[in-house]
Amino acid sequence: MYGIVYTRPCAGDANCVRPYLARRPKLQLSVYTATRSHLGAENGVDLVLNVQDFDVESKFERTVNVSVPKKTRNNGTLYAYIFLHHAGILPWHDGKQVHLVSPLTTYMVPKPEEVNLLTGESAAQQIEAEKKPTSALDEPVSHWRPRLTLNVMVDDFVFDGSSLPADVHRYMKMIQLGKTMHYLPILFIDQLSNRVKDLMVINRSTTELPLTVSYDKISLGRLRFWIHMQDAVYSLQQFGFSEKDADEVKGIFVDTNLYFLALTFFVAAFHLLFDFLAFKNDISFWKKKRSMIGVSTKAVLWRCFSTVVIFLFLLDEQTSLLVLIPAGIGAAIELWKVKKALKMTVLWRGLRPEFQFGTYSESEKKTEEYDTQAMKYLSYLLYPLCVGGAVYSLLNIKYKSWYSWLINSFVNGVYAFGFLFMLPQLFVNYKMKSVAHLPWKAFTYKAFNTFIDDVFAFIITMPTSHRLACFRDDVVFLVYLYQRWLYPVDKSRVNEFGESYEEKPKRKPHAD
Repeated sequence: MYGIVYTRPCAGDANCVRPYLARRPKLQLSVYTATRSHLGAENGVDLVLNVQDFDVESKFERTVNVSVPKKTRNNGTLYAYIFLHHAGILPWHDGKQVHLVSPLTTYMVPKPEEVNLLTGESAAQQIEAEKKPTSALDEPVSHWRPRLTLNVMVDDFVFDGSSLPADVHRYMKMIQLGKTMHYLPILFIDQLSNRVKDLMVINRSTTELPLTVSYDKISLGRLRFWIHMQDAVYSLQQFGFSEKDADEVKGIFVDTNLYFLALTFFVAAFHLLFDFLAFKNDISFWKKKRSMIGVSTKAVLWRCFSTVVIFLFLLDEQTSLLVLIPAGIGAAIELWKVKKALKMTVLWRGLRPEFQFGTYSESEKKTEEYDTQAMKYLSYLLYPLCVGGAVYSLLNIKYKSWYSWLINSFVNGVYAFGFLFMLPQLFVNYKMKSVAHLPWKAFTYKAFNTFIDDVFAFIITMPTSHRLACFRDDVVFLVYLYQRWLYPVDKSRVNEFGESYEEKPKRKPHAD
C-alpha cells in the first residue's frame, strides 16, 4: 500500500519530467459525444459541454442534456470524448491537448418489471410486451450512464524519467520544451462512480438524456490508488464476475469513507475466522451428540426452514455473493442438523429412499413435552401474523412472480417473527434450569459474528429486512448469555454429549 500511494521524486536535474501545469497555462475543458470509439476528424461529433477559463483547482458539477442518435436508440453505443486543451483553440488543432474516451452506454439485461399479482399488468404494459419478441426479453439492451466524473492530478510533482510508475505512465503525455521534458495535465475518468443502480434503459422514443459532469482535483497518491482499484474491478469482470457483483465492490470503495473502509477490511478478516470456527464447532458438536436432552427439536426444524428460505430469498433478490455464499453453507449445515435431531437414517431400496427414525429416551420425551407446550402458545400469535402479512403484501405490493411473492412472504415472516421461534429453546432452558446442553463454543463465535454483521449491514448491499434481522439477532444472543449467567454449570447434570461428569468411569491406577 505504501508503494502505491508514495512515489519517489526526481533527485537531480537529469532525466527529470516536470509538470506542464506549473507554467500556469490557460486551459479549456470540452466534452463531445460520438457513436464511434476511435478519434477521427471533428465532423460527426456533438459538443455537449464547454468550460472556458477552466481552473484545475476549482470543483464543479453541471448537468447537460445529451441528444441520443438513432443508432444509439436502436441498441447502439455512444461515447464521450473529453478534451483538456488551450483556451481559444479547437482540440483537433492543439498539439498540447490531452483527451480520454469513455463509453456513456453499457449493455445489461433489464430488470424484470414488478406487477400486482391480482390485478395483473395494465393495458399499456400488455401492448408494450406484445410488441417485443419472446427471445428479446432476456437479451442485453443499451443502458445510459448518467454520470461522468473527471479528475486532474494537480500536485506539482517532478517525476524521475528513468523510473516512472507504470500505473500513471499510461495516462501521461510528455513533450519537450527546450532542454526540459514536461508532462501534460494528467486527465482521469473515475469509472468507479458509475453504479448499476443509476443506469437508465434507452428506449427507441428517447431523444435526450441527462448527463451530470462533475470535476474535482486529485492528488498523485489518491490517483494511483484509484487506478489500482479500477484495474482490480476490471480483473474481477475478466475472471467471470457479473456487472452486478463488480458493482458491489465498486460501492465499497465509492460509498464508504476510506478510514471506515480500512476498519471494515480489518474486521472482515475476523469475520471470516469466526465464520470458520463457528461452522467447525457447530459441526463437531452435532457430530458427537448422542442425546437430544435439553435441545428444542422444533427450534432446530425452524432454524433449518428459516435459513433455507433466507437463502432462496437472497438468491431471488440477486444479493451480493459476499452475503449469498455463507447463507448457502449455513443452509446445508442446518439440513444436516435436522437429520441428526430427528435421528433419521436413509436407506436406499434401489432408487427409492426409505426414511427411518430412532426412538427417544424418557428424558428426551420430557424435553419434547416442554418444546410442544411452548410451541402451542406461540402458534396462537405467530400464524395469524404471518398469514395476515402475506395477504397484505399480495394486495398492496408488486412482485415479479407468484414465486417471488411466496418467497417474500415466507422470508418476511422469518425476519419479522422468526425470533419468536427461538423462544421454545429459551422455555426449555427455563424449565430444565440448565444451558449445559447447548453448543456454547459455536454460540460464542456466532455472537461475535452477529456484532460484526452489524458493521457489514451498513456497507454491503442487502435487502432492508435482512439488514434489520442482523440487529434483531443481537437481542437473542444477549438473552442466551443471560441464561448462561443465570444457570451456572452443575456437574451432576447431563452435558451436551449425554454424559455426566460425576458418572464418568474412574481411570484404572497405573501399573506402577
